[in-house]
Amino acid sequence: MTFTVFTPLPADRPPLRAALLDFDGTISTLRQGWEAIMSPLMVEMIAGPTEPTPALLQEVEAYIDRSTGVQTIHQMMWLTQAVIRYGLHSHVLNPWEYKAEYNRRLLAPVSARAQQVIDGHAQPDDFMIAGSRAFLDALRTAGLTLYVASGTDHADVVREVGTLGLTDYFAEIAGAPPGSTDCSKEAVLRRLVRDAGLQGLEVVVIGDGRVEIALGREVGAVTLGVASDDEKREGINPAKYRRLVNAGAHAITGDFTDTQEIIHWFTA
Repeated sequence: MTFTVFTPLPADRPPLRAALLDFDGTISTLRQGWEAIMSPLMVEMIAGPTEPTPALLQEVEAYIDRSTGVQTIHQMMWLTQAVIRYGLHSHVLNPWEYKAEYNRRLLAPVSARAQQVIDGHAQPDDFMIAGSRAFLDALRTAGLTLYVASGTDHADVVREVGTLGLTDYFAEIAGAPPGSTDCSKEAVLRRLVRDAGLQGLEVVVIGDGRVEIALGREVGAVTLGVASDDEKREGINPAKYRRLVNAGAHAITGDFTDTQEIIHWFTA
């Protein structure tokens, strides 16, 4: 069993009406291994022609860990400042240029996985955290309206949701807007809670990153951390688990094989 409750929900809370889900690492594993692409890119750009020091390697790894869930452009803004701060590279790019290079490197494996599904050589569920589809079905059956938000570029999120056959589950798909540093997750969540007139506890925020869990707690939503193992697609990733505990998740699961128990926790 991978589902653990840390903070009991109020007994007099209103029924849940909406769920906001992160996508990459929460539902989809199409982008599995993104850290292994971002990390060497950052080290390469910061260190330039010099041999990277253990301290530099540690700083990059620590930053990637704590920034999981934010928009890519914000990570690249950090990279630009780090390149300037270290002063080891003769040519400093702007954040959008670093992002373009990161996306170029990342989209090769992502596109190859997606093509396997398109060609029928793999099933969509082969690139999803275990139990995801049944979990989305159960959320809808429980009467929740589903939204997905991601720090990945909007067009890419829409395409990858479609590749996995999940488009019809969501009332809205929100990715990072082109040419903007606005946070799609924060925009959707605040709109749900404020503009849609929902109370915080009428929304559950579900994700594998510190960012969305912290946002959820900030607006008073129910939060479910997903400490997923992107490679195995089931079980607990200890690093994510620690991150989500520190972010204050009400409960944590590694996958969705305990769907009925999670739904009972939501609705009891």
